[in-house]
Amino acid sequence: MLVHGFTQTLRCWDDVASRLAPLHEVVRVDLPGHGGSAAERLSFVHAASALAEVGGSSAYVGYSMGGRLALRAALDHPDHVGALVLVGASPGLASAVEREARRRADEAWIEILEGEGVDGFLETWLAQPIFATLPPESAGLEHRRANAAEGLADALRLLGTGVQEPLWERLSELTIPTLLVAGEGDEKFVALAREMAQRIGSAAEVALIPGAGHAAHLERPDAFTQLLVAFLAAHHPATP
Repeated sequence: MLVHGFTQTLRCWDDVASRLAPLHEVVRVDLPGHGGSAAERLSFVHAASALAEVGGSSAYVGYSMGGRLALRAALDHPDHVGALVLVGASPGLASAVEREARRRADEAWIEILEGEGVDGFLETWLAQPIFATLPPESAGLEHRRANAAEGLADALRLLGTGVQEPLWERLSELTIPTLLVAGEGDEKFVALAREMAQRIGSAAEVALIPGAGHAAHLERPDAFTQLLVAFLAAHHPATP
């Protein structure tokens, strides 16, 4: 089960999915407000439950917003998630002050989105330092531009980190194999991955992708896929 990040669609996984397909049945979804699910409006908890319903008994691989949702699905529906891979993802913001600040920041992004449209928004969004190492040809701009401004705005309001219930205190509930992936140059999420692993315990391991930043699976798809295939071979055997 492959779950994309904000402004993306299921097509962002094309490269990874094609490499996994000979070994595994691959399921991809468009998150609420994105792609074919542009008209869907779900709260964070309900979106995570919808993922579990669609994915069934699977290994869940989620990036950024998709990783936060996959984590919630694993905690709320442990019978559905046999293994978990989180790429550049967090359990949310621990303090109410941080969450309020993030909500205000997201409303500022929404103003840009609603004022400039998707193309103008993406130009500003992808110019953030966190995406400095993401080459334009790897960003999947064609698929991002197919999203609707209204859908993306509502996705930020309903699924953003500022509205998410923090999951730090629940990480110790995870007993399934969990791989926490970050680009080696993404210092914030490297630190988050290590802290999450400490909270989860022996079920978790951290893997850093050399030469990559936040969108490690897009920047270094070969290295990421090799890592993923090895993890799945050890913890989620391939289908015959």
